[in-house]
Amino acid sequence: MTSIKQPGEKNLMLFSGRAYPELAEEVAEHVGVSLTPTKLIDFANGEIYARYLESVRGCDAFVIQSHTGPINKWIMEQLIMVDALKRASAKRITVVMPFFGYARQDKKGRGREPITARLMADLFKTAGADRLMSIDLHTSQIQGFFDGPVDHLFAMPVLENYLKNKLDLANTTIVSPDTGRVRLSERWADTLGTPLAFIHKRRDLDVANSVKVNEVVGTVRGRTCVLIDDMIDTAGTICKAADALYEQGATNVIAAATHAVFSDPAVDRLKNSRISEVIVTNTLPLSPANRFDKLTVLTIAPLIARAITEIFQDGSVTSLFEGDT
Repeated sequence: MTSIKQPGEKNLMLFSGRAYPELAEEVAEHVGVSLTPTKLIDFANGEIYARYLESVRGCDAFVIQSHTGPINKWIMEQLIMVDALKRASAKRITVVMPFFGYARQDKKGRGREPITARLMADLFKTAGADRLMSIDLHTSQIQGFFDGPVDHLFAMPVLENYLKNKLDLANTTIVSPDTGRVRLSERWADTLGTPLAFIHKRRDLDVANSVKVNEVVGTVRGRTCVLIDDMIDTAGTICKAADALYEQGATNVIAAATHAVFSDPAVDRLKNSRISEVIVTNTLPLSPANRFDKLTVLTIAPLIARAITEIFQDGSVTSLFEGDT
């Protein structure tokens, strides 16, 4: 079954690009549909061709694509898929991007810089998207870049449920690796009932992914510290934060993040770090080379599937994060 029909001919159809079909198939299984057959090929010069092998007229379309490497290719493929749906008369098109590419470029830090996150939103709107769905955006302000509904999902319930079963919360401190993640860390601390600490750091604006850790603010001595972040890219921030926590007397450090970007040399840094466990979700694919003993990967597919079902049934996505998730 590749669609779900409701009274009034309402029709849900799920589409996947080629970046991470395994996640799309898992989501489809939870929704209760099959992925719609789609022809996606590359021409000799690298151009992408897309065609749907079933009628999509009048459907409620959900197009899933994780923005993994090569990121520009997969973003372009998703844009082409949206354009094809628009021209084939899909009724409503929802772009599902578990990881929002270019989300870190959400403002101008200095003159003559782009705001590429806004450009991304504009591209999908122009292509024909009616709605965006993503998980743990780098900053919430990105929701305002898109002229239409944006469903901002949170992986926090998935990660928290795992940690609750393995931590002594009375001896645990939630730690933000920088001031930009303090608000997210506050939500974690409030939900788990733990103290909060944060690390003040400075970035070298002239060197990408270069971080200088300054000081730890909060009580961490003799405690298990859980570092919270939206993504781990090169792992420089998270590893230096862990070292700073151990220097301040922490007995154990765990890292939890939604997006495992794992650009080189992230895996080597994490393997050789003093972090005891790295917990991530499967919003991005992980090759065998990027898996290691300390890594735990939790599935995000049930959360995405529930959000898709709520949207299709005109329900409440917010309800997923209020109460039992």
